[in-house]
Amino acid sequence: MTSTAAEKIADHFVHLKFKDLPAERIRQVKTLVKDYLGVALGGSRTDSGKVAAGFAKEIGGAPQATVIGNGARVPAVHAAFANAIASHSIELDDVDYLALFHFSPPVVSAALAVAEQEGASGKEFLAAVIAGCEMMSRASHATNFSLRDRGFHTTPTCGVFGAAIASAYLMRLNGDQFVSSLGLAGAQSSGLMEMYGPSMQKRFNPGPAARNGVTSAWMARLGFTGAATIFDGERGFCRAFSDEFDVSALTADLGPGYPDEFEYKPYSCARPIHNAIDCALNIRKELKEPLSAVKSISMRRHPKWAEYHKNAHPKTYHEAQVSLPYSVAVALIEGAALFPQYSNDKLGDAEIIRLSTMVDIVSDDSLPRGVSCLMELKTEGGNTLTSQVDHPSGSIENPMTPEQMNAKVHLLADPVVGKASVDALIAAVDHLEDAESVTEVIRNTIPSALGA
Repeated sequence: MTSTAAEKIADHFVHLKFKDLPAERIRQVKTLVKDYLGVALGGSRTDSGKVAAGFAKEIGGAPQATVIGNGARVPAVHAAFANAIASHSIELDDVDYLALFHFSPPVVSAALAVAEQEGASGKEFLAAVIAGCEMMSRASHATNFSLRDRGFHTTPTCGVFGAAIASAYLMRLNGDQFVSSLGLAGAQSSGLMEMYGPSMQKRFNPGPAARNGVTSAWMARLGFTGAATIFDGERGFCRAFSDEFDVSALTADLGPGYPDEFEYKPYSCARPIHNAIDCALNIRKELKEPLSAVKSISMRRHPKWAEYHKNAHPKTYHEAQVSLPYSVAVALIEGAALFPQYSNDKLGDAEIIRLSTMVDIVSDDSLPRGVSCLMELKTEGGNTLTSQVDHPSGSIENPMTPEQMNAKVHLLADPVVGKASVDALIAAVDHLEDAESVTEVIRNTIPSALGA
């Protein structure tokens, strides 16, 4: 009898051992976890992060896991939900190579909550995160770009499978239960790209994915069975979410050496905009005339992203973080694009509005990558400056250094828990493979006296 994709995947992950994982992959996932914790701590101070934490506290229940940056002890499903939203609330979370999804909000949020609940070791936690990220990536490779183009948001739709696998691994489920976890995750896969606008909608999407992944594994552990045909069935995930899918991508080259493609954000906005910001910062360095002399800005984008992020008149910082014109304008003016550059009080700035309105986005299929950008700026003085960026800062080809990554964590987390706690947090993650639990990591995500 031929095994389904879910059965093959389950057999792969149920036999995954930390000792078989390449050292480089372990190093990569530690960086991912550190980045996640910094971003989640920063996000815990946003309105969306506070609402999510408040929801988890009000619902209440068994004190199984911790809400990051808050300290509340709540059921694991609620901690995963709230932490996933916080970690997606400042647009600084990690991203995959194609800029289609964010690994850590669904996967690390689920894994950390379940690891705390189960008393899992540091090795088990790291292996679970690796497994969850691999699962999420495989689901995306099997269904994108069609899934995205049909209007589905990859982070939650594929992330629920990653969260389920990470949770199932930490709950030490057997093969059949892994299969059921995937089936039940598929039953809860959801998330729409109708999320750009003044609302908090985009921040919400990873929350249900993390929570539903934990729920899927937990239900499977209790004996609730799920469909083994969830991926390749006639009405399964691949056919339901994608017009052009490849089921074989789910199970290709199963083994310990799967190449996860983690990239990181130095700018507080949607990842496909980062190339444009790099272009703007490059041109800013070369510009000899004042910005008042700028008369036109053209931004060429690959057709895969040319129709996204075009709003030149954002009304809230949520909209600004998914606006290429605004991001280019503020980068030209301030030489930065971190969270302070997207504050609501900047949205009415006359010079930002002038430059933002000037940005003309043009589709150009000659560009080599989906996220490639080619910017041309012309001045009243007759000068033309250009910059093309194919691999943005923080990408695999243009990575941030370990020192830059740690500095990012401090920048985001120090105001929440203090520098000493962030130093301890980074050290705890660096030595997770030697830890008996994730307790030391969790301890350093809690503000002193629950409110410093």
